[in-house]
Amino acid sequence: MAPYNGVNSSGLNTPESELESLVPVHPTAARRPYPIVVQSENTSYSDEYITSKFTNRGADVVASDGQFIVKPTSKPYEFQTARKVSKTGLMLIGMGGNNGTTLCATVLANRHNISWHTKSGVQQPNYIGSVLRASTVRLGTEPGTGKDVHIPISDVLPMVHPNDLVLGGWDISGLPMDKAMHRAEVLDWDLQRQVAPHIAALGSPLPSIYYPDFIAANQEARADNVIPGKDKQKHLERIRSDIRKFKADNQLDRVVVFWTANTERYSEIIPGVNDTADNILAAIKSSHSEVSPSTVFAVAAILEGEPFVNGAPQNTFVPGVIELAERQKSFIGGDDLKSGQTKLKSVFAEFLVNAGIKPLSIASYNHLGNNDGHNLSAEPQFKSKEISKSSVVDDMVAANRLLFKSPEEGAVKGTKAAKGEHPDHIVVIKYVPAVGDSKRAIDEYYSEIFCGGRSTINIFNECEDSLLATPLILDLTILTELLTRVQYRDASTQAEFSPLYPVLSLLSYMLKAPLVKPGKCLLSHSFEIAFCLMCLSL
Repeated sequence: MAPYNGVNSSGLNTPESELESLVPVHPTAARRPYPIVVQSENTSYSDEYITSKFTNRGADVVASDGQFIVKPTSKPYEFQTARKVSKTGLMLIGMGGNNGTTLCATVLANRHNISWHTKSGVQQPNYIGSVLRASTVRLGTEPGTGKDVHIPISDVLPMVHPNDLVLGGWDISGLPMDKAMHRAEVLDWDLQRQVAPHIAALGSPLPSIYYPDFIAANQEARADNVIPGKDKQKHLERIRSDIRKFKADNQLDRVVVFWTANTERYSEIIPGVNDTADNILAAIKSSHSEVSPSTVFAVAAILEGEPFVNGAPQNTFVPGVIELAERQKSFIGGDDLKSGQTKLKSVFAEFLVNAGIKPLSIASYNHLGNNDGHNLSAEPQFKSKEISKSSVVDDMVAANRLLFKSPEEGAVKGTKAAKGEHPDHIVVIKYVPAVGDSKRAIDEYYSEIFCGGRSTINIFNECEDSLLATPLILDLTILTELLTRVQYRDASTQAEFSPLYPVLSLLSYMLKAPLVKPGKCLLSHSFEIAFCLMCLSL
């Protein structure tokens, strides 16, 4: 591993290469070796840990005859974050797809600081689009001038630099990574040309699991790199072996397993099959038809003690998988990357509701031409995506019962009355091959305004799908690794420090259908992520 030896190198492990650029490293990819130091009675440092004290202040609210009785509450906690950043591998399921090849190529471009020519001029690699690397948080004020001081969120605590991730994974297509990158048609040709020798060194993805019933039939032509047989227990053991070998071969401390492959159909929740940890393990052993590939991967990661993140909308985390993660104290997070249309929708719908405007309907149409769009052209896979896209406004509606009627007590579960008033919400996705990875999205927000008036707002959004998804995958991976190093305890009892709950709700902001601990709310704003990280640091 070459030492850091120049201002034009983008990473401590960057080898000398004739492809390296003379363009300075982009600020979002730069390394800042001097972490913040907090001088406070609430924060202490040792060689191993950053320990911070935090008082969670809230309120118990009781409603009585129309009056709210508020009783302030407080509970002290201590957080302990290991300072040593794990040497981390990222194993992508769907490594040879659009997201997988784009991530590998752009990390390599940043690692080697490869700049390239476009029709607009020279482009340098960067991590724009990453919440951790490209957004900032206010740290305080400068005493002399009174000016606010902002730092990148990635500097709040010791985190993995994306350039340092060791890359690997699986794919049902065995095309070598350089050729898979060309097939994806996402990146500029000059970047592909220069990064090709580096991405080719990754070889071909490992054989993956292919159960034709779970993805669209149109994917069969790509499935030339699959683990043979129909024995799901053997498939589970093969994936576990792959994780162990990847970890050992690369001398890793941590492996994050990430699903960025095709959207699967929903698995049916069947009592006795996938409702408990023991049942899901037995269902895998018996090769039950409702055990999906993504569930096998998730169970493999959990049993190996490595985090698993689901970047697609299907219900990978059936109840038995969640229970297994709890039992094994292994971390999981999901579901479905919130990158383009849905990210905008979560911001804009919240703006309308917080402005006292009542959305009556939200109609969302989008079309795209990449392989994700091809797979989603099948009805069962589209249904998974429709569910995750439609749920993104639920928490905003539930927070304002002035505008939207509450659920009726005693109403039959699954009925409109049981859900409460909600905007009509429709999602349409069409496959149009000609547009490739460039996704077009149109949203219409039809709302009630003052005294029976109506407002219609239309938004047209064009984005490059994989270039929005890749920074999210990196952020989720980096945050996940960080959270494996965090422990906490109730400071009032001085109990032993314990790891965080296995379901990583801190990842909520970046996901369409966030998985959270039962009974807990999700984090839907970037400032909430920054606040949580500041609590660990300050």
